[in-house]
Formats: sequence, C-alpha cells, structure tokens
Amino acid sequence: MSRPVFSDPQTRLAFAALIAGGLAIAFSPIFMRLSEIGPIATAVHRLTLGLPVFWLWLALEKGDGQQRGPANWRDAGLLALAGLFFALDLAAWHSSLGYTSVANATLLANNAPIFVALGAWVLWRERPTRAFALGLVLALAGSALLSHGGFIPGQSTLLGDGLALLTGLFYSGYFLTVKRLRTRFTTAAIMTWSAMVGAALLLPTAWLMEGSLLPASLAGWSVVLALALFSHVGGQSLITYAMAQLPAGFSALTLLIQPVGAAIFAWILFGEALGPLQLTGGLIVLAGIWLARR
Repeated sequence: MSRPVFSDPQTRLAFAALIAGGLAIAFSPIFMRLSEIGPIATAVHRLTLGLPVFWLWLALEKGDGQQRGPANWRDAGLLALAGLFFALDLAAWHSSLGYTSVANATLLANNAPIFVALGAWVLWRERPTRAFALGLVLALAGSALLSHGGFIPGQSTLLGDGLALLTGLFYSGYFLTVKRLRTRFTTAAIMTWSAMVGAALLLPTAWLMEGSLLPASLAGWSVVLALALFSHVGGQSLITYAMAQLPAGFSALTLLIQPVGAAIFAWILFGEALGPLQLTGGLIVLAGIWLARR
C-alpha cells in the first residue's frame, strides 16, 4: 500500500479531518438510540435534513479544477452508485440489530477495512505493507474486545449475522466508490448526490417496514437534526474530503476509531461503564492505527 507522506501539510490536514470525521460519526448510534422513530426512518432524516446544506455548499463552491456534477451518464452512474451503497449499508446495519446482538453486529460490520484493503489492492494495486497488515490485525482485535469480547453465539441468528456482514461489504463498496470519485469530483458533489440517491431509496423502505416517518416531539426533531448536521454533514463530509489524500485501506482502518469514540461517548452520556476488556480493546485499536500510520 502506498504510504501517505505525513510530513506533507495536505496529508496531515487530511488525516486530522479523517480522525475528526470518525469521531463525529461515532455519535450516530447515540442519536439513533435517542430517536423517537424507527432506525431506517431516522436514516432517511439523516440524509434529507442535510440536503439543504449540501445544495447551498454546492452552489457556493468554485470547484478548484474538480467537477461539481456529472458530465455524462457514466459520471451520474458512479455518483448514484455511492448513494446506493450507502443506503444498503444503513438498511442492512439497522435491520441486523433486530436479529442479532449489538456486539455481534458491531464486530461483523467492522470487518469493512479488510474488504476495502482487498478492493484497493485489486483495483489500484495499493499493496498492503507488513506494518499496515499488523496494524489492521491489531485494530480488528481491539474492535472485537470493544464489542464485549467478540462473537456471542447464543445471541445471534444466521440472518442477523449475515446482514451485519453485508453491512461491512456495502460500506466497503461505498468507500471504494467515493475514493474513485474523489479523483475528479468535489466533496460537496459526492455528498449531495449520495444523499439524494440514498434518501430516495430509503424513504419507501422506511415507509413499508416501519410506517411512522415523523418524530412526534420537538426533542425528536432535534435528535434527527443533530444526526444530519453533526454526524452526516460534518462527519461524513470530513471523511470524504480526506479520502482525496489518503489510501483507501488506511482510511478505512483509521475509521475503526468510531467504536472507540462511541464507547467513550456512551460512557460519558449514559453512564455505560467501560470494563477492563473494553478499555484494553480501545487501546489496541489506537495502537493499530498508530502502527498503520507509521
């Protein structure tokens, strides 16, 4: 895998944006827990409430030599593909939680860096270095410990675990598609198109599976608005920006900081104690990211 040169100011900025984006989307499960409506309906609001910001951003930006929209049907198809993968990722993840434990779903979904690294190797010859491979193994092992010790056979079904594994595959598809798009398109263009396509696909799904689409109170609207503006517009946009400068596999591995952040935020906000196993897992994830960065 090509090594990012961290002495370069642009690369350091991209890495900082990636970390910040990962921590911002670590709030997503917290907002999901607080939401008054179903998980897929919440995901619809995550995308639709962010669209006005993306449209304004797209209208104001200059592009700096990159495309601000599709020039042909092939471009439109690639932009739509990012939205399709993101919608499938959200739908599979939220559906898996109804059939398997949160620990199992988190563990299986966090296998995405493996698929991204393999995809980047096949597509762009980003061959993993030994340091990256060891960092990936460490980060995944730490993620397993964060998931309360890893796989729990008695709390799973084949359907639930399969959906969680598909979550990792779909997110990998989204990640690799965005990495390809960032060579030619602005961050705003990618975020706008993926949000529009994703919302269009998830809206009928939420209506058929959950029925109720609208929060019943001001507090409920505040939660989905925070999810849209903070986690998606803020966090996902920072990640998309960073991917123009960093290798795909390294970026996906670094985003394993999400479960670390989510565990810390849940401890602060909900008093969910972190045991020695979870604390050790978090430290191992950070060690894996540090090793891959080196």
